Amino acid sequence: MIRHEFVATRNDCLLLVIDFQSAMLKVMQNWKEVARTVNQLAGAAQALDIPILLTEQYTIGLGPTIPEVLDNIGSPTVFHKEHFSACLEPDFLQTIDSYGRKKIVIVGMETHVCVLQTSMDLIRAGYQVHVASDAVASRTAENRNIALDLLRDAGAVITSTEIVIFQWAHRANTEDFRRLLPIVK
Repeated sequence: MIRHEFVATRNDCLLLVIDFQSAMLKVMQNWKEVARTVNQLAGAAQALDIPILLTEQYTIGLGPTIPEVLDNIGSPTVFHKEHFSACLEPDFLQTIDSYGRKKIVIVGMETHVCVLQTSMDLIRAGYQVHVASDAVASRTAENRNIALDLLRDAGAVITSTEIVIFQWAHRANTEDFRRLLPIVK
């Protein structure tokens, strides 16, 4: 059986966590809930050996990735950037290419800035982008929603944390599923 192209299969996916950094939290809506869902995806990715890449935007001003997001990421690969689109940084696309994965599950902040621009450029570069809508944040709900609409129009798959995790699991009654169940619950 050939799966639908929008299914995020674990062998084709990379989890990209964009700019979940400390200085942004004071102006971010629902960041604790978003951090929880990012951690669910990161925990599932760790359990299934799906690569995880983090970006950090201008760490001198915005600080590092917050500990609440690093909870389920053992030794993350961190890519430092100054452009809003990580794809404009030297070596970023080469780094993505090195994983050999064509589907990129994207989470992070801000949805209408770095998530949007990086996602659009990844689509342009030939990747299939899956944006977990419950694992992205913006300062306003309006900007977040507009960005998700733009991403859908640009060809991104707008999905959710649980949809991705269950697509990665593929089936019940397996050791992988038993490892993922506590993460979802």
